[in-house]
Amino acid sequence: MASRKSALPANKTGPKTGPKAGLAGLTLLGQAAPLPASPEAAKLETVPNPKPERLYLIRLVQPEFTSLCPLTAQPDFAHLVIDYVPAKRIVESKSLKLFLGSFRNHGAFHEDCTVYIGERLVAAMQPRWLRIGGYWYPRGGIPIDVFWQTGKPPANLWLPDQAVPGYRGRG
Repeated sequence: MASRKSALPANKTGPKTGPKAGLAGLTLLGQAAPLPASPEAAKLETVPNPKPERLYLIRLVQPEFTSLCPLTAQPDFAHLVIDYVPAKRIVESKSLKLFLGSFRNHGAFHEDCTVYIGERLVAAMQPRWLRIGGYWYPRGGIPIDVFWQTGKPPANLWLPDQAVPGYRGRG
């Protein structure tokens, strides 16, 4: 039986470093971690981008995001879609989950939550490009969708639609 050759050059057959390289500074992954008391107290951790030379998109979706109305303390619900083109670092998903969960008891308007999440991710990762869509469920009969991005997406990027339908109510 003939052996198959890799489609990649010999020096590009796998990660450039060992499986734990660049992970030494992580404090949340692999251990119990409580939900942070607030978004400001939450720690967003990053790991090295395994393909920094490539143009590619990472999509993160949180279909059950919750926060509190800052005036009534009633819960607000959103479907978040975060798209980004990484540079040297990518967000570690457990830290993102805890960061997003920290909004459960946090009072802020939809616009503040959505833009703040995008700004925190940009500060943590310094991606080439990032956008966030916050598709908020109606309160008082009005759905509010909030969109924020860092600028124009890079040329030649495959950028799929966020594919979250607008709110149509019952029927």
